Amino acid sequence: MRNISLKKGQGQFRVIAGQWRSRKFAVADREGLRPTTDRVRETLFNWLQFDIPDATVLDLFAGSGSLGFEAASRGARQVILIEKDKHAALQISENMSRLGSDSLSLIEADALQILAQPQRLPSAIDVIFVDPPFHQGLADQALKILQSASFVTEQSLVYLEVEQQATLELAPHWDILREKKHGAVRFLLLQRKT
Repeated sequence: MRNISLKKGQGQFRVIAGQWRSRKFAVADREGLRPTTDRVRETLFNWLQFDIPDATVLDLFAGSGSLGFEAASRGARQVILIEKDKHAALQISENMSRLGSDSLSLIEADALQILAQPQRLPSAIDVIFVDPPFHQGLADQALKILQSASFVTEQSLVYLEVEQQATLELAPHWDILREKKHGAVRFLLLQRKT
C-alpha cells in the first residue's frame, strides 16, 4: 500500500472498513469543506450495513468523497459522486485514479442541476447521500427535488447531514428512520413516504 504525501495544511480522510480499510485519501484545501467525521460515518454505515452491498449510490455534494469512497469500499456496485467545486472534484478524481476501481464515477457539476436532469442518472438509486455545505439551504432544496424524483423508489434510503440548528421541512414527504446528533451536526436516515 502506497502512502500518500500530503501538502502542509492539507486534510485527509480514512476509509473505515471494507476492501480499502485504513487507506488514507487527501482532501482538497477548500473553505467550508468538512469530511464527515469517522464517528458519524461509522454510525451511518452501521445503519446501512445490509443496504450498501451491490447498491447503486449517489453522493450529492461529494466534497471530499469520504461517503462515496466508504460505500464503494464496503461493496456498493456503483457510486456516483457529484461535486461542483473544481478543486475538490480534481482531488476526488486523483483519489479515484489511485484505486483504479470501476465502481466509482465522478460528475463535476452542480448537484441540484443534476437532480433536475434525471436522465443523467440511473433509473433507480438505492442510497443517496445529501451532505451539502452548511448554512446555504441546499439540504431543503435537494429534498424538495428528491421527494418526486423518478429514480427514488419506495426502497431508496436518503442520508441527510446538516448543521444541528438547521430547520428542515420533512413532513409529509419523508419518514425519519434514524436520527442522531454529534458535535455540530445532525444526521438522519430518511425514506420517502409512499
